[in-house]
Amino acid sequence: MKLSSPAFVENQKIPVKYTCRGEGISPALDITEIPEGAQSLSLILKDPDAPSGTFIHYVVWNISPDTKNIPENSTPSGSVIGTNTAGRNIFVSPCPPQGQHHYIYYLYALDTTLTLPPEASSGDLESVMAGHILGSTTLTGIFP
Repeated sequence: MKLSSPAFVENQKIPVKYTCRGEGISPALDITEIPEGAQSLSLILKDPDAPSGTFIHYVVWNISPDTKNIPENSTPSGSVIGTNTAGRNIFVSPCPPQGQHHYIYYLYALDTTLTLPPEASSGDLESVMAGHILGSTTLTGIFP
């Protein structure tokens, strides 16, 4: 399983456009080599460098396994956006208060679809995914 973006390369700087200093929209993502038997995909964006502990920017599940590209500033149709650390069901763009932060996209292929309410957090998602993960991958961007 592979996750990439036409906006930035692994472990390189995320363009300002995709941060709070720019348009604050989500970058396009490309997904390849999804495992056989995948019934859904899940995506979590984490900032482990946040001052008060890992900040969850984006939580999405029940993405169709046929998804090969997620265009910028969009969420795949039919998927569910969960609650981020800010308590909202949206993509929160990178916006480090100080220093350089790593923004890690975690993508999971699951052998099932999930029944979770939109109030669910990344922790809730990770709990219900346990035992259902067929494959996973990450993509890391840095800002500033």
